[in-house]
Amino acid sequence: MTYPPKLRRLEDKGRECKIISTLDTMNTLGNITKPGNHFFKKSDYLLRRFLNNVTEESKRQNDLFITEYKRQKEAVGRIEKIDISYEKGSENITLVMNKNLSTPYDCAKHLGDSVRKKAVVALLNDESLWHMHKPLPGPCKLKFLHYHLPNPASVNKTFWRSCSFLLGAAISNAFKDDIQIVLHSFPSPNVKSGSFVYDVQLSLDNWTPSTSELKVLSIEMIKFCQQEHPIYCLDVDKDLALDIFKNNPHKTRQIPDIAANHGDKVTIFKAGLHVDISRGPMIPNTNHVGRITVANVIKLDTDIPEGPIYRFQGVSLPKAITLNHFAYGLLEDRAKILNTGRIPGSQGVDNEDNSFVARMTS
Repeated sequence: MTYPPKLRRLEDKGRECKIISTLDTMNTLGNITKPGNHFFKKSDYLLRRFLNNVTEESKRQNDLFITEYKRQKEAVGRIEKIDISYEKGSENITLVMNKNLSTPYDCAKHLGDSVRKKAVVALLNDESLWHMHKPLPGPCKLKFLHYHLPNPASVNKTFWRSCSFLLGAAISNAFKDDIQIVLHSFPSPNVKSGSFVYDVQLSLDNWTPSTSELKVLSIEMIKFCQQEHPIYCLDVDKDLALDIFKNNPHKTRQIPDIAANHGDKVTIFKAGLHVDISRGPMIPNTNHVGRITVANVIKLDTDIPEGPIYRFQGVSLPKAITLNHFAYGLLEDRAKILNTGRIPGSQGVDNEDNSFVARMTS
C-alpha cells in the first residue's frame, strides 16, 4: 500500500495508521495522551520524534531571540518603580512594579491564581490591548480580559491570531526533509470567516492533502500546544529582524515596510523554538488552546514567483470553552471552505499589521 509522501510522520506506516484511525472514535483530545491509555506510548514516541524534527534554522532564530531578550533586560539599568492600578470589584488595588521589566503576567501572579489562569490579554488605561508577557512602560490602569466576557471580540481576535501563529509552528516541522517549506504570512484575524489561516510556500506543485494528512497536521499542532510554551514577544530593530529571518525571502521583503511604519521596529513572538512576526497581542501560553482541527489546505492563485502558495486553514476552541461534538463538527465543516482573507501577491507587501499596541477597535 502506498502512503502519501508529504508528511514526516506518515513515514511510519503501521504505527501512524493506528493512531489516525483511533482519532475518529475519540470524543476528546485529552484521550490522546491520557496515562493508562494503550495509545499513550505511541503518542509519546511521536512527540519525541516531532521534537527531533526541529530545524537548525528554528534553533538559530530562537538563539537570536533569547540573546536579544537578555540584552534588552540588561539594558534597563537602574530599576524605577511604577504604580499599577487594578480594580477588583469595588476595591482598588495598587501594585508597585518595575518599569520596563514587570509584565501584566507578573501583576496577575500577585493577584492570585484565579486571575492569572483566566487572563488572556491585558487592557491598559481602558484603551490599548497589551500582551501578557510584554514589559509595562509606565504607570497605568490595568484590566485583564478573559474568554467569558459579555463582549469577547478582542479576546477572540487575540486567540485566533495566536492560532495562526501556532499553526505556522506546526507546519514548519511537519513535512519531510525533501519538501521545502517557507512561511509567508497570515492575514489579520477574522473570527467570522470561520477559520484561522497561515499561507505557506511549499515545493509541491499540486498537493491536495488526504484526510490522514490533515489529521497528522492537527496532531502536530495539538502536541506543540500541549507542551505549554509561554508565548514571549520583543520589539526589535529592523536589522536584527532581517538577520533573524534572513533565510525567508517573504519575511525579508515584509520587514522594511513594517519597520518604516513603526519607528524602525518589528514585533516578533516566540513559542518554544518557533519565532515569527506578528502585530500581537497573543495568548500568554499555548496551554490556552483546547480542541484543534487543521481543516483544509488549498492552493492559492497567486503571482508570487518563488513557488506555489498554500492556504492552511484551521479551527480551534480555547480550553475554557466547551462545545458538544455535533456543534464542533459544524465549525470544522465551515473551516474547510476557502477563507477569502487577503491573498498574498507579488505587488505590494503582504503582512499582518505589525503595530504592537492593538486598539480596541481593530
